[in-house]
Amino acid sequence: MDGISSEEGALAVKLARMVLLENIGGETMPEVSIPASFHEKRGVFVTLTLNGQLRGCIGYPRPVLSLAEAIPGAALSAALEDPRFPPVRADELPEISIEVTVLTPPVLISSPPASRPEAVIVGKHGLIIAGYGRSGLLLPQVPVEYHWDARTFLDQVCVKAGLPPGTWRSNDTELYTFEGQIFYEEEHT
Repeated sequence: MDGISSEEGALAVKLARMVLLENIGGETMPEVSIPASFHEKRGVFVTLTLNGQLRGCIGYPRPVLSLAEAIPGAALSAALEDPRFPPVRADELPEISIEVTVLTPPVLISSPPASRPEAVIVGKHGLIIAGYGRSGLLLPQVPVEYHWDARTFLDQVCVKAGLPPGTWRSNDTELYTFEGQIFYEEEHT
């Protein structure tokens, strides 16, 4: 995977934190120097957790924005627009942990639907399913956290899309894999 350095990953997490502190916490943040790699268009997701529980996760699965634009946009969307949760409040920010996942472009699995489980490597691949007017995405770290095998991972991405488990077996669905570099916030405050 052609990725960014660990220093750039730390900056990605710092940038996400700064955007939340400025826009939700009302703090004034200093300008940060953006490396050249942040001008490349990349997919990115920002995941927020509070006391170990998901608090928001939104991003851009495809490389439509530069990292310098996508990270702040995903951070704010995860905090304020994830329909599963109420907007993050300023008083929650000190306890929120941030994770930034930088994605490779999605690649269509071209094998027949029955062979799709063999094309999915748990712990390496994230999944996107599209079909029947719906789509869903699960990041590469999700099946590891839940100890899923490839078939369970495929079923769960169907559920995420609002489709019945097993819909991945249909010729009327497209399935994509992608990889992600995951950067965790070392400390927050």
